[in-house]
Amino acid sequence: MARRKNLFKNNARHLITKTSPHSPISEQYRTVRTNLQFSQVDGDLKTMLVTSAGPSEGKSSVTANLAIVFAQQGKKVLLIDADMRKPTLHYTFRVDNRSGLSNVLVGERALDESIVSSDVQDLDIMTCGPIPPNPSELLGSKAMEKMIRDASEQYDLIVFDTPPVLAVTDAPILANICDGVLMVVRSKQTENEAAQKARDLLKAAKAKLLGVVLNDVEQKKDNYYYYYGTK
Repeated sequence: MARRKNLFKNNARHLITKTSPHSPISEQYRTVRTNLQFSQVDGDLKTMLVTSAGPSEGKSSVTANLAIVFAQQGKKVLLIDADMRKPTLHYTFRVDNRSGLSNVLVGERALDESIVSSDVQDLDIMTCGPIPPNPSELLGSKAMEKMIRDASEQYDLIVFDTPPVLAVTDAPILANICDGVLMVVRSKQTENEAAQKARDLLKAAKAKLLGVVLNDVEQKKDNYYYYYGTK
């Protein structure tokens, strides 16, 4: 139990846009939000997927904080943990994971039954739910397309946290049916070749790459700095 409490505490620190909304890092997240909105000149960004080339690049933290700054803008946001191999969203927001996305996709639960409110205004959460044996098949299913259509009627933006691109096929499969993809890379960790390969896999899946967040760049005054740029 003590280990779980520590995990909750550590993940809570990652929600800097909630705990320190006026910090320089939170301002960088708002800059990313603005650039994402400008990237959709021909229409609203309704569904967005966040991924990375490999593990431990800060993808889930970036996803959660971006969802928060969109909600702080007044948009009704649904954050979905679509990493059905190593889910973390229920730890980050301290919510139950006994029912979630996997239950909806196999028809065990209705959409509304699997959504929980967060303690951030206008931000709702759908956790992964029980880890299924066939994540890729579920993410590429007709049930997923229907779930997105139904959720889009209730929310201004749906944000998906997905597994790394180079690890499994989940992200490219889901990227094909989302409005855009944001990729996270970590300074001094992500190799250029890995990032380029991940980009190529997303493009092969006909995904729209919205940009890249460079995570964990050391600065004199701040521990982290997030940079956004279109590709």
